[in-house]
Order: sequence, then structure tokens, then C-alpha cells
Amino acid sequence: MSMGDGQHHRNQSGNRVVITGAGIVTSMGLGWQDNANGFREGRLAFRDITQFDTSRQRVHQAGEVALPEFLPDTQLSLRQTARMDRASSLLIHATAEALIQAGWSADDLLDEIPVALGTSAGAMVCGEEFCRRAIEQANQRRGQATRIHLYQAQHQALNLENAFGLQGPVSIISNACASGANAIGHAFRLLKYGRHQRVVAGGYDALSELVFAGFDSLQALTRTLPPRPFDANRDGLALGEGAAVLMMETLDCAKQRGADILAEIAGYGATTDIHHLAQPHPEGDAALASMNDACNEAGLNPGDIQYINSHGTGTPKNDVAEGRAIQRWAGAYTREVCVSSTKASIGHLLGGAGAVETVISLMALKGQWLPPTTTIENPDPICTFDLVREARDANLEAVLTNSFGFGGANATLILKKFL
Repeated sequence: MSMGDGQHHRNQSGNRVVITGAGIVTSMGLGWQDNANGFREGRLAFRDITQFDTSRQRVHQAGEVALPEFLPDTQLSLRQTARMDRASSLLIHATAEALIQAGWSADDLLDEIPVALGTSAGAMVCGEEFCRRAIEQANQRRGQATRIHLYQAQHQALNLENAFGLQGPVSIISNACASGANAIGHAFRLLKYGRHQRVVAGGYDALSELVFAGFDSLQALTRTLPPRPFDANRDGLALGEGAAVLMMETLDCAKQRGADILAEIAGYGATTDIHHLAQPHPEGDAALASMNDACNEAGLNPGDIQYINSHGTGTPKNDVAEGRAIQRWAGAYTREVCVSSTKASIGHLLGGAGAVETVISLMALKGQWLPPTTTIENPDPICTFDLVREARDANLEAVLTNSFGFGGANATLILKKFL
């Protein structure tokens, strides 16, 4: 069929890339099972923010994680653990789960396994504390060098490597809300084209006062929680926090060690929308190109994809632009493709969103069910696709997840059931 910019050709060159481990932390819960149960049931996970004072803000709730007091077993010293920021803790919890599920041995970890991470805020809380001390205690410099050192995003990646004995090269991608998906896409390409046999990839972000206040000042946050992506009366997004990490391998590597394969990553698209700093093109041009590029690489047409985990923030212009892109992409299949936004349940995780939503898509593909958007009361007219408002079983062979960000960053990933 015709697909926006023309019929996709099939490109199957390079290594096949598979996922053998996945870890996830969100306000829905800690780990795969809690999150799978929550999303399958369509639960909502918003609570009053406890990490900082919101009394001067318009909004006071978010998808805040109930983070355990202690980390999983790692190789970190007590000093390193004591200095760890919240975002690093989220990241390490997710990585620990993914490593266990993948079954990588201590010997496997001696190889130079790259780490690719996406984040938007990084260790923002460390930067906030640096500024607070500089203003309130201008003559007291004790600890300031440490705070600015910990503020650097690569330090969080080094925390991860030190925690689990990894020693490969680190890539940090900070590309707004597409960051996590970009990091997974980067890892996918490293494996597909034979640069490495294994890669650790994911995304993370923790709630921070500066970021929260910034979104609130833009009046981008909904004041009527929960958020309502694709609802005609939607009025903004909700923020959340969390992390998701994937253990990715070439198919040959996974087969050689008899690994349990969760799914195959089949395609990745990344484009830039130069229409406006904070608003997508109303016709979703770059989003369409991103979806087309991912399908092109996967060798799939829209009729081959049963579910889209949309970016679906709940802001008025974003949802219409993405909806228009889906219509243009799917063409005659528009009414058949199932679409939902899981941000309705946990909020928008910014740089971590793309990775978390990849793992949610993986859960759906593995479990053969569709995560719903339960907060919709009156669907926007743009929703001519199958809008999933209640959880249901489904026969899924391939799923697609979109991540779009400020500055025009667009990323799409396609997962296939492993056969």
C-alpha cells in the first residue's frame, strides 16, 4: 500500500538484534511484574510530591516513585552509595533487574560492553544543591567541587559501570524527550553493524524542582490530574520519573549462550522537526518520517504492526500532530491499528520516557495484551485509529513506540515477536 512518502523497500542487512533482559522502575512499581500488572489493569500512579516543596507551584502531584531505602547488591562502596543521587538509584535498580533477566555472567561483563543512556535532567538535583549553597552560603565552598562533579551526567553512567563491573565505552544522549529511545536506537545500530556483540542501553530521569517549576511556568502541566492524552478536553501533561534498561545482543551471541530472547528490535527512525522549539508541525511531518524510517529498516508496512505506544503527552497540539502522523502513516490501515498512551498512568518521564515505553511495549508484546489509556472521556476527533481505553488481550506480532521532544527530536522504535 502507499505509505505517506511511498512504498517501503525491505532492508534486512546486518546482524539481527534481540533483547534478553529488561528492567523498569516507575511510579507504578519496582520491576517488570509490578509494572506489567499495573499497566495491564490500567491503574493510575500519581501522588503528592515529597522530593521538594511545591507550595509555590500550580500543581503538586506527579508520578513519583516509591523508591526503596536500599539499593540491590552492587560493587559500590559505602562512600559511593552515600553520594548517589536519586536518578542514579533509579538507574541502578532497573539495571540490576535487566542483568538478572539476561543471565549475563561475571565473565561476560569482563568484555568491553558499551553503555548507551538517554537522560534529559541527569543529576539536576546535584546542580540545584550547588546553586542553593552558592546563593545561601556564598563564603562556604566546602563540598561544592563534589556537587558539581556529581552533577555531570557521565558520573551517573560511571555509577552504573562501577556498580556492576562494566568497563565499556559510555555514550550519553540528551535529546529532550526522545533521549531514551535515541540511546536504544544507538545501541541497536552498534549491534546491527557489528561494532559490538552486547550493549547495555536505556533511559532515566528523576523529578527535580527546577524542571518541575519550568514546566509549571510554561503552563504545560495539567491541573486536573490524571492527564488525558487524546481526550478532546485535555489540558496538559503530568510529570513522572523512572528508569528502564535493556540488555541487547546480536542474535548470534544470544543463541550461542542459549539465552531466553524476549523480542527482536527490528527498526529505528530518528528525525528532526524544525517547525518550532516547543510545538510539533501540525501535520506531524517529522513524526511521519520517523515512523516511515523505522518501518523501512524493519522491512514492515503499517498493516504488519498491531499496536502503537504513542508519545501521547496530553497537550493539545502534540496529540493532534501525532494523531495526524499516524493517519498519514497508516493510510487504509488507520482504523485497524491500536493506539494508547501509557503516560496517562505514570506521567511523562522526559529523557526516560522512550526507554520506559519501549519496555512497556515489550511487556505487551511478550504478554500479548494492550495497555490502555483509561483517562479518556471524550476522544478527540483525530482518533480515527483504534484507541485502546480498556486493557484487552491481543495477537501482537510487531509493535511501534514513538518518542518526540522539545527542539523537534523524533524517535521511533519497532519491536517484533521473536520467531
